[in-house]
Amino acid sequence: MSPDLTHIDTWLFDLDNTLYPEESGFMKQVEGRMTDFVAQAVGLPHHEAYILQKKYFAEHGLTLKGLMLNHGTDPAEFHALFHDLSLEVLVRDHHLLDALRALPGRRYIFTNADDRHAERVLAHLGLTDLFDAVFHIHSFGFAPKPDPLGFERLIAAHGLNPLTIAFFEDSERNLKPAKDLGMTTIMVGTRALDSVAPFIDYKTAKLAPFLRRARLREA
Repeated sequence: MSPDLTHIDTWLFDLDNTLYPEESGFMKQVEGRMTDFVAQAVGLPHHEAYILQKKYFAEHGLTLKGLMLNHGTDPAEFHALFHDLSLEVLVRDHHLLDALRALPGRRYIFTNADDRHAERVLAHLGLTDLFDAVFHIHSFGFAPKPDPLGFERLIAAHGLNPLTIAFFEDSERNLKPAKDLGMTTIMVGTRALDSVAPFIDYKTAKLAPFLRRARLREA
């Protein structure tokens, strides 16, 4: 059956591995640079730095948050790591562009990345003009997903009604606080169909076909 999204007037999207497929391998590049940074900042061998990186991600929702709290890392220095990454592996998806363009109402990006990273990726994918705003890690005061505070700040900043928001994410745990607030939750990506989480309303391996199948409210 077609997903019933006729009650939705606000479309909220994660960025990385959601608006482009995880199979691109782009986030592997990001992860590799992150591990190098952790190794240098903390003075650990590479394999131990990777373990610490994942520990901070699990505890804080963001490796950077753990580095800031425990090692005084400057977020600007950390984010600069990714601003010269090649975007060649990211391919513009015209089917996705058309599907996003057809969505009635407001569209937002909600990402744990910084503004510069989001700007680069959106521009490369041809998505910049399709979104009303980008709510990035600085916007919500370093309360990264899945911290409910980040969601609350997003809602307050843009005057949103959670009951009319559809939130698209590749990370299962980031969808729980959205569902707790009353949002309609959609998990996207290669792991989505295997999820049995009760707080996920819809699951799809590919974003564009899902949006094309969905029933939407009249514009």
